[in-house]
Amino acid sequence: MSALRNDLLEIRDLLENWVIWRDACHWDRFRTCWHPDGRMMATWFQGTPDQFIAISKEGFEKGVRILHFLGGSSIDIRGDRAIAQTKMTISQRAEVEGTLCDVVCTGRFYDFIERRDGKWAIYLRQPIYEKDRIDSVDPTKAPVLDPARLNAFPVGYRHLAYLQTAIGYTVKPDMPGLVGPEVDALYRRGDGWLDGKPAL
Repeated sequence: MSALRNDLLEIRDLLENWVIWRDACHWDRFRTCWHPDGRMMATWFQGTPDQFIAISKEGFEKGVRILHFLGGSSIDIRGDRAIAQTKMTISQRAEVEGTLCDVVCTGRFYDFIERRDGKWAIYLRQPIYEKDRIDSVDPTKAPVLDPARLNAFPVGYRHLAYLQTAIGYTVKPDMPGLVGPEVDALYRRGDGWLDGKPAL
């Protein structure tokens, strides 16, 4: 039991460090959260950890602000592999249709984690986008959204996608949500990961 508890604590530290170091731009420390051959999946980016760091640094220098907050975690461990689901919110501020807005998206980080050479690190991070909303920073103003653009994306992240496309990102249209075939397929991949199968 003590060995399992130590593994759970190490993985939880890994998840919390990811958020703190990423949002604080501590990129050298952030890189240690990943296996070098890992993959990051997000609405606006899909690629390797180093690519994610490079594009995040570039965006930050241009004023892009994407912040994260964590809640509880559920972690399943089998041997040297683990699946962690962690409640989270993603918040992003940008101008939308001429109005400065905040988008807050609630969901889960669904992480494929592996221990190599005695160290747990993330191999694949796939967020699950459950619901989101958009609010004007100035409550006396409200953006007028294009319904066709808004409804072109899944309900779990359509406001986030609206903001991100408005500032020039290409947003993936088929990310997992609270329910549906995409999240069902993700759960099957997670089960397979614990059984020793590939994550991708």
